[in-house]
Amino acid sequence: MAGYSKISLYFPDKLSFGDKKTIVLGGDAGGTKVNLAIFEATASRVNIVKCSTYHSSQYPSINHILQQFLKEHPDFLPEKICLGAAGPVFDGRVEVTNLPWHIDANEIAAATGISQVILLNDLEATAYGIAGLEEKDFSLLSEGDVDAGGNMAILSPGTGLGEAGLFWDGLSHHPFATEGGHCDFSCRSAADLELHDYMLKKYKVVSWESIIAGPGIYSIYQFLCEVKKLKANPALAEKMKNADPSAVVSEAAIQEADPVCVEAMRIFVRNLARECCNLILKMKSTGGLLLAGGIPPKILPLLREPWFYENLLDCDRMQDLVKKVSVKVILNDKAPMIGAGWYGAYSSKTMVHQ
Repeated sequence: MAGYSKISLYFPDKLSFGDKKTIVLGGDAGGTKVNLAIFEATASRVNIVKCSTYHSSQYPSINHILQQFLKEHPDFLPEKICLGAAGPVFDGRVEVTNLPWHIDANEIAAATGISQVILLNDLEATAYGIAGLEEKDFSLLSEGDVDAGGNMAILSPGTGLGEAGLFWDGLSHHPFATEGGHCDFSCRSAADLELHDYMLKKYKVVSWESIIAGPGIYSIYQFLCEVKKLKANPALAEKMKNADPSAVVSEAAIQEADPVCVEAMRIFVRNLARECCNLILKMKSTGGLLLAGGIPPKILPLLREPWFYENLLDCDRMQDLVKKVSVKVILNDKAPMIGAGWYGAYSSKTMVHQ
């Protein structure tokens, strides 16, 4: 494998690939952007040949983006399309969680003329993407016990909150998707209850995604201003009108430029660490925890502070287990796209257009 040497990922058809070469269109369809690439694969390697990024909100469907991408790269005729999508996949169809898109493998086949189409959950694709990453694509937060081995887990806060596991069968890791980000947010303190009650005014159910996905950062900031009566910085409030307010909050916290932003990110990081711990315990992921998505690489200085690890270990009687777990951040935001390319190359699992 090219990257994380402790992981041996299972690809169904890799051993029987033989001497052939295949071209795959692999991609990641997220709530904010779509990354697409042309991959050339042999039995020993998967290379990216062409790559493009599109803003999801500017297109009515994934089919329009795929058609445009193929027009932009007419010299390549993919044999397969494999896409990671942000949502649960059933029978080759997925409703994208944070975007009004319905993605259907058969409709993609009809729109593109490419009959072999595979859809994966985006976190499942992220897990497969590890195969195409290198050591420079990871940042270590906690070494843990490097010899522990076993299952792994991935938690990915971005536009939404994705969670996935990698089952260890003794020889290889098998990625699988979950929708754990939509489980109920759990309160431990009176302050947590206050935040929960504030968020309940915005959502029917306060999930972990409500708190530790991107929009949650600004919601926590608003909670501190509106409920805890902390004084907002007028200059930052003005800046938020023309920029992503959650990004403004996190940047100000990293720079220690505003005490309200600092406190908002302390709450965010504490809850991120707690849900990381929850996922470790549920998956018994002694083989490692990976933080993916758009947010962790941007807040690395905050994740390196003792506050994150202290809260990761705040788990009653299972500290010895959690201490074994290596924690790394995936720095490469193309990991789901890369995983789709690898899985598309080495899997015959398809939804064939009739």
